[in-house]
Amino acid sequence: MKDTDNKIPIYKINSKEQILEYYTNWTNDNQYNKDMIDWNYIAPSNAVKIFTNHTNNLSQKILDAGCGTGLVGKELKNLGFKNIIGVDFSQDMLDLVPNNIYEKLDLVDLNNSLDYKDNEFDSIICVGTFTYGHVKANALDEFIRITNSNGLICFSINEGIYKKNNFDKKIQELENNKKWEILELEKTSYIVNKDVDAWFCIAKKN
Repeated sequence: MKDTDNKIPIYKINSKEQILEYYTNWTNDNQYNKDMIDWNYIAPSNAVKIFTNHTNNLSQKILDAGCGTGLVGKELKNLGFKNIIGVDFSQDMLDLVPNNIYEKLDLVDLNNSLDYKDNEFDSIICVGTFTYGHVKANALDEFIRITNSNGLICFSINEGIYKKNNFDKKIQELENNKKWEILELEKTSYIVNKDVDAWFCIAKKN
């Protein structure tokens, strides 16, 4: 069994306060974005590839949930997607998002109920957020609530917490309860130079 728990220092942090403080330090001098390049963090491009296997509607309203510094948004924007809303729980991360990627940026904790209407988004993409000490599997219930019928929900789950935090069970439970249909679910590379993989899932809301 691979020891993913100790690959990156933030994986050892559990409290929201400590994580926010970590991101405050990590964003100094743009260090976070530099590390993502050095570590070959390919989750954003992997997720967007999976997403675009199933949709080419460039005008749809997309929620980038846990958008961080906008790495997924950049990938989407480069492909011509226009109507993207970004949310994250770290203002320091949001402050590093380049202009002209998102229509709007909101400071949001995805572990809480979301202040969006039912069926508000055509699709949700959530990358790098289901990881150690971050967002719990129950957030998927809210994602389903705020996504249109037949809308897509595309997300990554760090391999180290996939079973430990019951994401495997939650994904199956939502399919069993006819809340969504799984279109793809596969384990693939996530942070190449740290030898961390993730499960990538895309589901269509029923």
